[in-house]
Amino acid sequence: MHTDYNYNVEFENQNLERNSIRYKSFENCIFKNCDFSSCDFTGVVFVECHFYNCNFKETKINYVSLRDVQFTGCNFTAVNFAMTDQVIYNFNFTDCLLDYAQFYSLKLKRIQFINCSMIAVDFMNTDLSEALFDHCNLRRAVFMDSNLQKADFYTSFDYEIDPEKNKIKKAIFSTEGLKGLLCKYDLIVK
Repeated sequence: MHTDYNYNVEFENQNLERNSIRYKSFENCIFKNCDFSSCDFTGVVFVECHFYNCNFKETKINYVSLRDVQFTGCNFTAVNFAMTDQVIYNFNFTDCLLDYAQFYSLKLKRIQFINCSMIAVDFMNTDLSEALFDHCNLRRAVFMDSNLQKADFYTSFDYEIDPEKNKIKKAIFSTEGLKGLLCKYDLIVK
Protein backbone atom coordinates (compact mmCIF):
# COMPACT_ATOMS: atom_id res chain seq x y z
CA MET A 1 0.00 0.00 0.00
CA HIS A 2 2.40 2.62 -1.17
CA THR A 3 -0.03 4.97 -2.97
CA ASP A 4 -2.25 7.51 -1.27
CA TYR A 5 -5.23 6.64 -3.48
CA ASN A 6 -6.22 3.01 -4.10
CA TYR A 7 -9.00 2.25 -6.58
CA ASN A 8 -10.51 -1.16 -7.31
CA VAL A 9 -7.75 -3.07 -5.49
CA GLU A 10 -8.14 -6.33 -3.57
CA PHE A 11 -6.12 -6.83 -0.39
CA GLU A 12 -5.95 -10.33 1.04
CA ASN A 13 -4.32 -11.91 4.13
CA GLN A 14 -2.46 -8.74 5.08
CA ASN A 15 -1.30 -7.83 8.57
CA LEU A 16 -1.27 -4.05 8.29
CA GLU A 17 1.25 -2.06 10.29
CA ARG A 18 0.54 1.01 12.38
CA ASN A 19 1.19 3.74 9.78
CA SER A 20 0.53 1.71 6.62
CA ILE A 21 -2.88 3.30 5.88
CA ARG A 22 -2.66 6.78 7.45
CA TYR A 23 -3.97 9.56 5.18
CA LYS A 24 -4.85 7.10 2.40
CA SER A 25 -8.05 6.73 0.37
CA PHE A 26 -9.57 3.45 -0.76
CA GLU A 27 -12.39 3.37 -3.28
CA ASN A 28 -14.21 0.27 -4.51
CA CYS A 29 -11.64 -1.95 -2.75
CA ILE A 30 -12.06 -5.39 -1.20
CA PHE A 31 -10.28 -6.48 1.97
CA LYS A 32 -10.24 -10.22 2.84
CA ASN A 33 -8.79 -11.70 6.02
CA CYS A 34 -6.80 -8.56 6.83
CA ASP A 35 -5.68 -7.55 10.31
CA PHE A 36 -6.16 -3.84 11.07
CA SER A 37 -5.79 -4.20 14.85
CA SER A 38 -2.58 -2.17 15.08
CA CYS A 39 -3.39 0.47 12.41
CA ASP A 40 -3.65 4.20 12.86
CA PHE A 41 -6.75 5.28 10.91
CA THR A 42 -6.02 9.03 10.98
CA GLY A 43 -7.29 10.63 7.78
CA VAL A 44 -8.29 7.34 6.12
CA VAL A 45 -11.22 7.32 3.68
CA PHE A 46 -13.07 4.17 2.57
CA VAL A 47 -15.62 4.62 -0.23
CA GLU A 48 -17.72 1.71 -1.52
CA CYS A 49 -15.41 -0.85 0.08
CA HIS A 50 -16.20 -4.32 1.38
CA PHE A 51 -14.39 -6.04 4.26
CA TYR A 52 -14.59 -9.83 4.69
CA ASN A 53 -13.41 -11.60 7.86
CA CYS A 54 -11.12 -8.75 8.91
CA ASN A 55 -9.84 -8.09 12.42
CA PHE A 56 -10.40 -4.64 13.94
CA LYS A 57 -10.40 -5.84 17.56
CA GLU A 58 -9.66 -2.94 19.94
CA THR A 59 -8.58 -0.76 17.00
CA LYS A 60 -8.64 3.02 17.38
CA ILE A 61 -10.60 4.09 14.30
CA ASN A 62 -10.58 7.81 15.01
CA TYR A 63 -10.93 10.15 12.06
CA VAL A 64 -11.85 7.51 9.50
CA SER A 65 -14.50 8.07 6.81
CA LEU A 66 -16.81 5.15 6.00
CA ARG A 67 -18.93 5.88 2.93
CA ASP A 68 -21.05 3.01 1.58
CA VAL A 69 -18.93 0.41 3.37
CA GLN A 70 -19.98 -3.19 4.08
CA PHE A 71 -18.45 -5.34 6.81
CA THR A 72 -19.01 -9.11 6.69
CA GLY A 73 -17.68 -11.53 9.32
CA CYS A 74 -15.42 -8.91 10.92
CA ASN A 75 -14.34 -8.59 14.55
CA PHE A 76 -14.95 -5.15 16.09
CA THR A 77 -14.71 -6.14 19.76
CA ALA A 78 -14.27 -3.01 21.93
CA VAL A 79 -14.03 -0.60 18.98
CA ASN A 80 -15.20 2.98 19.52
CA PHE A 81 -16.95 4.33 16.41
CA ALA A 82 -17.81 7.66 18.06
CA MET A 83 -14.93 9.55 16.44
CA THR A 84 -15.59 8.43 12.86
CA ASP A 85 -16.11 11.17 10.29
CA GLN A 86 -19.84 11.90 10.20
CA VAL A 87 -19.98 13.72 6.88
CA ILE A 88 -21.62 11.61 4.16
CA TYR A 89 -21.13 8.25 5.82
CA ASN A 90 -22.92 4.92 5.62
CA PHE A 91 -21.83 1.49 6.78
CA ASN A 92 -23.50 -1.85 7.57
CA PHE A 93 -22.57 -5.06 9.37
CA THR A 94 -23.36 -8.71 8.59
CA ASP A 95 -22.20 -11.66 10.74
CA CYS A 96 -19.90 -9.38 12.74
CA LEU A 97 -18.67 -9.48 16.32
CA LEU A 98 -19.39 -6.06 17.82
CA ASP A 99 -19.29 -6.89 21.54
CA TYR A 100 -18.42 -3.86 23.72
CA ALA A 101 -18.34 -1.53 20.68
CA GLN A 102 -19.38 2.11 21.14
CA PHE A 103 -21.64 4.09 18.81
CA TYR A 104 -22.19 6.96 21.24
CA SER A 105 -23.98 10.01 19.74
CA LEU A 106 -23.74 8.85 16.11
CA LYS A 107 -26.44 9.40 13.51
CA LEU A 108 -26.93 5.88 12.14
CA LYS A 109 -30.28 6.23 10.43
CA ARG A 110 -31.16 3.10 8.38
CA ILE A 111 -28.01 1.22 9.46
CA GLN A 112 -28.23 -2.58 9.20
CA PHE A 113 -26.92 -5.06 11.73
CA ILE A 114 -27.57 -8.57 10.43
CA ASN A 115 -26.79 -11.67 12.53
CA CYS A 116 -24.33 -9.79 14.77
CA SER A 117 -23.22 -10.35 18.34
CA MET A 118 -23.66 -6.97 20.04
CA ILE A 119 -23.18 -7.72 23.73
CA ALA A 120 -22.84 -4.59 25.90
CA VAL A 121 -22.77 -2.23 22.90
CA ASP A 122 -23.15 1.47 23.77
CA PHE A 123 -25.93 3.21 21.80
CA MET A 124 -26.35 6.15 24.18
CA ASN A 125 -27.72 9.27 22.46
CA THR A 126 -27.58 7.50 19.07
CA ASP A 127 -29.96 8.05 16.17
CA LEU A 128 -30.96 4.54 15.09
CA SER A 129 -34.21 5.52 13.40
CA GLU A 130 -35.24 2.98 10.76
CA ALA A 131 -32.28 0.75 11.73
CA LEU A 132 -32.49 -3.00 11.18
CA PHE A 133 -31.38 -5.35 13.94
CA ASP A 134 -31.87 -8.73 12.26
CA HIS A 135 -31.10 -11.80 14.43
CA CYS A 136 -28.75 -9.85 16.73
CA ASN A 137 -27.81 -10.67 20.31
CA LEU A 138 -28.24 -7.38 22.19
CA ARG A 139 -27.61 -8.65 25.73
CA ARG A 140 -26.66 -5.76 28.02
CA ALA A 141 -26.64 -3.28 25.10
CA VAL A 142 -27.21 0.26 26.37
CA PHE A 143 -30.01 2.28 24.80
CA MET A 144 -30.35 5.62 26.57
CA ASP A 145 -31.69 8.83 24.97
CA SER A 146 -31.61 6.97 21.65
CA ASN A 147 -33.87 7.53 18.68
CA LEU A 148 -35.25 4.07 17.83
CA GLN A 149 -38.27 5.27 15.86
CA LYS A 150 -39.22 2.75 13.15
CA ALA A 151 -36.23 0.55 14.09
CA ASP A 152 -36.78 -3.17 13.52
CA PHE A 153 -35.92 -5.47 16.45
CA TYR A 154 -38.38 -8.20 15.39
CA THR A 155 -35.88 -11.07 15.15
CA SER A 156 -33.32 -9.84 17.69
CA PHE A 157 -33.12 -10.93 21.31
CA ASP A 158 -31.88 -10.29 24.86
CA TYR A 159 -32.35 -6.53 24.69
CA GLU A 160 -33.62 -4.25 27.45
CA ILE A 161 -34.94 -0.92 26.24
CA ASP A 162 -36.65 1.61 28.48
CA PRO A 163 -39.50 3.17 26.45
CA GLU A 164 -39.48 6.18 28.78
CA LYS A 165 -35.81 6.98 28.09
CA ASN A 166 -35.78 6.38 24.33
CA LYS A 167 -37.89 7.38 21.34
CA ILE A 168 -39.50 4.14 20.13
CA LYS A 169 -42.54 5.27 18.14
CA LYS A 170 -43.40 2.71 15.42
CA ALA A 171 -40.41 0.52 16.31
CA ILE A 172 -40.98 -3.17 15.56
CA PHE A 173 -40.71 -5.80 18.29
CA SER A 174 -41.79 -9.43 18.50
CA THR A 175 -44.22 -10.59 21.18
CA GLU A 176 -41.32 -12.41 22.88
CA GLY A 177 -39.24 -9.22 22.76
CA LEU A 178 -41.83 -7.21 24.70
CA LYS A 179 -40.35 -8.45 27.98
CA GLY A 180 -37.22 -6.42 27.10
CA LEU A 181 -39.39 -3.29 27.12
CA LEU A 182 -41.03 -4.10 30.44
CA CYS A 183 -38.06 -5.35 32.51
CA LYS A 184 -37.74 -2.16 34.57
CA TYR A 185 -41.20 -2.82 35.99
CA ASP A 186 -40.12 -6.19 37.43
CA LEU A 187 -43.14 -7.92 35.89
CA ILE A 188 -43.45 -11.62 35.30
CA VAL A 189 -44.40 -12.21 31.68
CA LYS A 190 -45.53 -15.74 30.76
